[in-house]
Amino acid sequence: MTSLTLVAIVGPTASGKTALSIQVAQRLNGEIISMDSRQVYRGMDVGTAKATLEQRSAVPHYGLDLADPNERFSAGRFARFARRCIDEIRRRGHTPILVGGTGFFLRSLTHPIFDEPPLDPERRARLANWLSNLPEEELRRWLMALDPQLGSRLRTWGGRQRLLRGVELPLLTGHPLSWWHANAPPTAEPLRPLVIVLDLPRPRLYRVIDDRVSDMARQGLLEEVDGLLANGYDERSPAMNATGYIELLPYLRGELPLEEALHRVRRNTRAYARRQLTWLRHQLPEGAIWLDATRPLAELTDEVVRIVQAGLIAES
Repeated sequence: MTSLTLVAIVGPTASGKTALSIQVAQRLNGEIISMDSRQVYRGMDVGTAKATLEQRSAVPHYGLDLADPNERFSAGRFARFARRCIDEIRRRGHTPILVGGTGFFLRSLTHPIFDEPPLDPERRARLANWLSNLPEEELRRWLMALDPQLGSRLRTWGGRQRLLRGVELPLLTGHPLSWWHANAPPTAEPLRPLVIVLDLPRPRLYRVIDDRVSDMARQGLLEEVDGLLANGYDERSPAMNATGYIELLPYLRGELPLEEALHRVRRNTRAYARRQLTWLRHQLPEGAIWLDATRPLAELTDEVVRIVQAGLIAES
């Protein structure tokens, strides 16, 4: 297996990416780079469905536990980290496998983004504190006023962190994010991974999501969120606005029954999956291969391995 191969396994949340990636990595002498904007945070394991310690011992994993929950973790920071990992994995003669559902992380590698200009840390901190208190709809209004081009795109699939980024940059630099993307030179050459997309019929995906939320509750999700609160992290922390966490805060404060809180987690996770699918259908690189994720794991693994090997033959 050539060390130049780069594979990306993507799909909506709960589509089976982790299980498939581990099987594929074992067959292709691969190492996994997590491409999930929530799994970068320490102390957030259950609610982000991080690979277990057993899975990590079977296959090396990178991109987990890189930041504290009160830190912002941008696509640019991910791209720099991932490129270092890819180079190191290739130097070992192994296959780097990107795995996750955060489309902007993948795009930061296939369409390298600009080098962020120097920003005054104190100004940025004051602005971040002010923006953290604004509701999402207010942020959307600010973004449409400051950067209509970006605001129109984020209307359908942008989360709170993307909104914050879109409002922050024009206020700090005088130029909107879309201007920087169009005018600033890219930081690196684009990567061209072989992209595998896991696809599930909507009803099946929703059932898997609902079951997984119930499993997470049994596995300690509530205790995990309570521990984060005890350590001083709340809705002002970027990571705590993630689906699966923000909905549980009212319950832990005695403001909401547990079943209603879990219902909101299920509902919002389904909405998150829909946004991911929208992004994947419109933003993936040309040549992405969609696979039916309802098929048995062994069958899917065989097909991905065949696809990768066929690609290598075509390139040789």
